[in-house]
Amino acid sequence: MKRILIVLFALGMCMGGYAQDLKTLFVAMPDSLSPFLTEVNRADFGDFLESGMKAEVKNRFGNTSEMTRLTPDYLFLKSTSASTLELKLFPLNDSVKVICAVSTYFAPAGDSQIRFYDTEWKELPASDFIQLPQEDEFYVVPQSEMQIDSLKNLRAYADMYLWKATLSAEQPFLSITYTTPDYLDKKTAESLKRYVISIPLCYEWKNGKFIRREGLNSLSK
Repeated sequence: MKRILIVLFALGMCMGGYAQDLKTLFVAMPDSLSPFLTEVNRADFGDFLESGMKAEVKNRFGNTSEMTRLTPDYLFLKSTSASTLELKLFPLNDSVKVICAVSTYFAPAGDSQIRFYDTEWKELPASDFIQLPQEDEFYVVPQSEMQIDSLKNLRAYADMYLWKATLSAEQPFLSITYTTPDYLDKKTAESLKRYVISIPLCYEWKNGKFIRREGLNSLSK
C-alpha cells in the first residue's frame, strides 16, 4: 500500500494543474475498459447532459446505452439493458484521487464487481481499498437445532454467492446487498430470506479506503 501511495503521489505532482473531473477521465478511459462504448460515445454523454438532452447513444453493438447522472466526481451509466456502471472519484490526499468502478450485471439477480484505478486508468489492488464481506456475514445466527438444520438445507440450493454494490452520488458511501436469494425459485427464496440480513452492509470512505460502518441502512443517490 505504501508503494502505491508513493506512486500515486508522484503522479499527482506531475499532473499538477490537470483536471481530475470524472467527465474528462471517463472520455479518456481506455477502450479495453469500455467494450461497449467508443471515445466519441463517452464524450457525447457529457455533451448531451450539459445541453439538457437525454444522454443516449448507440453503442458498438448497435444497442442503446444511457448515462443518467454525471457530476464532477460521480456518474451512473446504463451500459446495456442488463448491466450498469458507476464511477466515483475518491481522494487519497489533497492532490491524488482514485477511481472506484462498480460494474453490475443482472441475469436476473444483480451481481457486482468493484475495481479501483488511478487517474491514468491503471488498475490498483482492490484489497488495498476495501475488505469485501464473506457470505456468512449476510446471515443471522440460527437460535435452535431446527433452525440450524433448516438453514443448512436451504443454503444447499444457494450455490452461488451473489451481491450487488451501490455507490452514493452525494456521500462517500458504498453499500453491498446480498442478492443470492434473487436467483432461487420463489418458495426457496422466501424461506431463505428469513435467515438473511436485509439491511445492506455499508462502507464509508475514510483515510484512503472503505471502512465498514455499522448502523447505516440508507444512502443518498
